[in-house]
Amino acid sequence: MSARAIRQRLTPYVLILPGWLWLVIFFVVPALTMLSVSTMTGDDLNGFKQTFHFGTYVDAWNQFHVQIIRSLTYGLIATGICLIIAYPVAYWIAFRGGRYKSSLLFLLLLPFFVSFVIRTQSWQFMLDDHGMVAGLLRTFGLAGSDWQVLQTSTAVIGGLVYNFLPFTVLPIYVALERVDPALLEASADLYANKALAFTKVVFPLSLPGVFAAVLLTFVPVSSDYVNAQILGGAHTTMIGSVIQTQYFTNLNYPMAASLSFILMAVLLVGIFAYARVLGTRDAMDMAAA
Repeated sequence: MSARAIRQRLTPYVLILPGWLWLVIFFVVPALTMLSVSTMTGDDLNGFKQTFHFGTYVDAWNQFHVQIIRSLTYGLIATGICLIIAYPVAYWIAFRGGRYKSSLLFLLLLPFFVSFVIRTQSWQFMLDDHGMVAGLLRTFGLAGSDWQVLQTSTAVIGGLVYNFLPFTVLPIYVALERVDPALLEASADLYANKALAFTKVVFPLSLPGVFAAVLLTFVPVSSDYVNAQILGGAHTTMIGSVIQTQYFTNLNYPMAASLSFILMAVLLVGIFAYARVLGTRDAMDMAAA
């Protein structure tokens, strides 16, 4: 085999090598380390030793399954609300934004120039009992003195939707932006009204964007702890807050690692099930149909 043929064969592998190195260094190695920690026993005073004690996973689920289920529930609700809001926004920017598309996308991403914690803290001030929302409703007699939004699931889900909405808008916008206007013209020539053109042409072609938007939103939302920590209370604790407490406060590293792996496993099962029902391949098949 000539040197040129060898180079041609090795070129794809050389080009993909940085990506594989990135995954190995920043994902595989940390994941294996966390897996090793999850099976250790001991304490912060005497140290932890590898004993391959997998019972920690059982203890973690028995103690904190409520928080895990709550996190997944909040994630599903927040992702659904984000989809309901994001699709019309992305559609309007893609098809009605005109020469202002870049400006509109910039305004959409502008809050990201402010710290995540500060943005969430501002919601705490607004939803406080004497803040903008509750105070205004009480002023006009629309809420009683004991009515509150802060430290409720409504506040936590609202904060999640606000903070992660751009993660839903952008993939849908990218998919809609790639829709060929000639297809819409062809549907009009075939006497399809706007509603039929949307359901038969635009929406099927945007399904890959919807698929990506759900993944990009649901995964970080379900594992978030900042919103629950700032906007929630004792009855709205999410699993991310539990992991943080176990790791930084209780110094129970095996429990924190076990909870992290359980959350990751549950999310992976949900993602694979979702991909099975509405994967990119199925989405493209629907678009082609």
